[in-house]
Amino acid sequence: MKLILIPLAIATLLVGCNGQKTKEEVKTSSEVNGDSLAIADNALLDSVQYQTFNYFWDGAEPVSGLARERIHLDHVYPNHDKDIITTGGSGFGLMAILVGVERDFISREEALERYERIVNFLEKADRFHGAWPHWMLPSGKVTAFSKKDNGGDLVETAFLVQGLLTVQAYFKNGNKREQQLAEKIQVLWEGVEWDWYTKNGEDVLYWHWSPEYQWEMNFPVGGYNEALIMYVLAAASPTHPIEKSVYEKGWAVDGQIAKDTTYYGLETELNHYEHSDAPVGPLFWAHYSYLGLNPKGLNDQFGDYWKLNRNHALIHYKYCVDNPKDYEGYGEDCWGLTSSYSIKGYAGHRPEADLGVISPTAALSSMPYTPEESKQFLRFMYNKQDSLIGKYGPYDAFSLEDDWYLP
Repeated sequence: MKLILIPLAIATLLVGCNGQKTKEEVKTSSEVNGDSLAIADNALLDSVQYQTFNYFWDGAEPVSGLARERIHLDHVYPNHDKDIITTGGSGFGLMAILVGVERDFISREEALERYERIVNFLEKADRFHGAWPHWMLPSGKVTAFSKKDNGGDLVETAFLVQGLLTVQAYFKNGNKREQQLAEKIQVLWEGVEWDWYTKNGEDVLYWHWSPEYQWEMNFPVGGYNEALIMYVLAAASPTHPIEKSVYEKGWAVDGQIAKDTTYYGLETELNHYEHSDAPVGPLFWAHYSYLGLNPKGLNDQFGDYWKLNRNHALIHYKYCVDNPKDYEGYGEDCWGLTSSYSIKGYAGHRPEADLGVISPTAALSSMPYTPEESKQFLRFMYNKQDSLIGKYGPYDAFSLEDDWYLP
């Protein structure tokens, strides 16, 4: 592939034109191979970072500038229109655009213009006691995620707000225009009524509320799952904070969250399911809240969140290497289960609910926890399965067992 040949060609520039080594000490063969591999890895990382950034930049919904729920390169959308806006995913996109600035993919001015469009859209979009819905239309109106999920979604709102606050921190000490953007973000942040989502003062946060169906979705959020950032933001709110008891009795399920287990020789650190005996959840649980929270050194009285996430990723890796269901392709190079589209609809893939479907974001987004194992998967995808790579990077999910993929 050209992607690999180019960095290897650059590596040859380290050798003099006459074939003599430019270093006084000649490197061993293993050192040279290691250097070449590092250069190749860096090129792959550059590629996947740019492709991911571009999903949120060129692939954005054009009216709002926010992230589409999904982009199908085959232009087949069986479940919804391609311009449906995803609230939580847009929060991820806000952060990806900042990475684009830092990596010189775009200019600071270009990013500022996009952020201004986004914030102006969010100011006028439907909100429900300050929370945005899971899905929106380009008009800013809510569109139902499911029949009764047609109002505020506090978890998706938290994912959006962590992105907004990251943008605010980046621009707040800038020029007058940048400071104005930061001030507008502050108003959006202060408008989220986190405490109202305790449903009349219960010691737990509820995921949904709808003017039409009220609390009928009935989803009190207890840990452990992807929603830690929701509780942290709710506790930190300058205008609508929750009480400490909401975190301890709601998120921590009155201490029950600390009941961990051991799986594949690793401690799970926390109880991954409030209402199930499954040892671990899909890997996105180790990713979404930690775009805004640094898990290194993050502890509470219930657990160590770095250990939690690293072990979570390693358990998925070890499970796929073990491959108890003998699925084709699973191994050291091909691993990672998370929620994604699947062979039959949508599924929360995890070791106890494995359908033979690999979702590339699982291993790639675990790079901070499992750098070597994740880079093995990266090489596998771009060197051996490049037919599963599209304009915006690896496809959502694939199964070598069933010869299936979703572009």
